Amino acid sequence: MTAILITGGVRSGKSRHAESLFAPDEQLVYLTPGYPADAAADPEWAARVANHQERRPSSWRTVETLNLAQALNETELPALIDCVGVWATRTIDALNGWDRPLADWRGDFDTEVERLTAAVSAHRANVVLVSNEVGWGVVPPTPAGRVFADLLGHTNQRLAAVCDKVVLMVAGRKLEL
Repeated sequence: MTAILITGGVRSGKSRHAESLFAPDEQLVYLTPGYPADAAADPEWAARVANHQERRPSSWRTVETLNLAQALNETELPALIDCVGVWATRTIDALNGWDRPLADWRGDFDTEVERLTAAVSAHRANVVLVSNEVGWGVVPPTPAGRVFADLLGHTNQRLAAVCDKVVLMVAGRKLEL
């Protein structure tokens, strides 16, 4: 079993690189915690989701879920998780974190991170995780932005600690860390 974390900025080539690590005829589960695509409400998001879906071979089974740890624990197939940044956003949403003090829900978020890292560590097949890099910009000007950057940065560090490799994508090029 090999676990790989792929991180980088928006449109850096993270997903394409992650997908290239699997053969088109390979059986795998593609775990995505993304928001359901609704072309009427958000046509740009729907187009992004459609683009990702169209690239996937038919042998890849897509599972849309917020509970990545459970989904990973329930499969013996290789897995591709895309994207941890979206998962963090949706987890904060589920905890009503945007409208409550961080101290009221941080422990619950950390528990979810630990569940995910444990599932990655225990997975008996290859697993590739895609995440956003949040540590290169200025400190976000809003409390919500700072909370997100802090929590995703912490999550990426925890995942990197249990992965065999970490890859940074920049302008479509990979840098192995």
